[in-house]
Amino acid sequence: MSFSPTRLRALLRKEFIQMRRDRVTFAMMLGVPIMQLLLFGYAINSDPRDMPTALVAPVQDRFGRSFAAALENSGYYRITHPLATADQAERLMTRGEVAFVVTVPADFGRRMERGDRPQILVEADGSDPSATSGAVAALPGIAESAFRRDLPAGPARTAPEIVTHRRYNPEAVTQYNIVPGLLGVILQMTMVMMTAMALTREIERGTMENLLAMPATPAEIMIGKITPFLTVGAVQVLVILGAAWAIFDVPFAGSLGLLLAGVMVFVLALVLLGYLISTAARTQMQAMQIAIFIFLPSVLLSGFMFPFRGMPGWAQALGEVLPVTHLLRLVRGIMLKGAGWADVAPQFAALAAMVSVLGTLALLRFRRTLD
Repeated sequence: MSFSPTRLRALLRKEFIQMRRDRVTFAMMLGVPIMQLLLFGYAINSDPRDMPTALVAPVQDRFGRSFAAALENSGYYRITHPLATADQAERLMTRGEVAFVVTVPADFGRRMERGDRPQILVEADGSDPSATSGAVAALPGIAESAFRRDLPAGPARTAPEIVTHRRYNPEAVTQYNIVPGLLGVILQMTMVMMTAMALTREIERGTMENLLAMPATPAEIMIGKITPFLTVGAVQVLVILGAAWAIFDVPFAGSLGLLLAGVMVFVLALVLLGYLISTAARTQMQAMQIAIFIFLPSVLLSGFMFPFRGMPGWAQALGEVLPVTHLLRLVRGIMLKGAGWADVAPQFAALAAMVSVLGTLALLRFRRTLD
């Protein structure tokens, strides 16, 4: 058979018509590169500024005030708790509300006037080393600029010693930050995609009519679909946690039961998200495309790859509605900081709210499209 331009034009016309009708695929072709350009161009920042800081200074003298002003003028630090006590600062860092705790001793001013070299302790949240490394590196220059006016000129001039301490990960081991975060990323990638393809597989195989003919409510069908994936998710959690402990030697400072409870709420939110996607997709390919489209911002905006506090406000607002963001805070808080229930309760509440919203939307969408 010889080559025919007429047949080729007909085939091309058919392919373009089919592409135009497959709106999900066409949207992904345009949406994914645009989303990546926006996120990498505007949202990603590897050098965070305005890091929340608690100041523990029992005596407010001119030297302490100069150092606090220099911290804020540097752009790296934002003193959100200027009158914190040591206990309050400890709780704030455990909960992740501050990234730094600066402790100025009570006799700091007297020792500076005598020409001594007192110490200022700067504690950094080391559970995410990349978020605090820039601010820690800037401390020597900040201290020099802070006391340039207050110290006398000449040989007697002695700047204070800045002692830095990385809490929870003193040696800045990358695995201590990455491996707990992988728990959320791996579950996000597998749970959402597998669950999203479960219902669309029924539609493609033509067995959905038999399922709808059964005397079962939409809630019963949804529970029957997602329960096996909850079991798969539980197995994955045990495998990842076992590898984190046995292979990477990640410390575990908190409660295992509290961690498992939080992770299972997260898994439930993921399978409900996948089920919601399956009610919108008509083919397994569409379900996979939508799942990947959601996976990209979950990795980039959750604080897994890039510091969460380094992103602009609108990107942080988007990150707050992602389940992975709250799981990362929960897992790192329990495993590295030894956080208790009171410290991670906001993350539990956020995940539980997502479960409620996603479950309700999935049921409403199922009834509207498949009844």
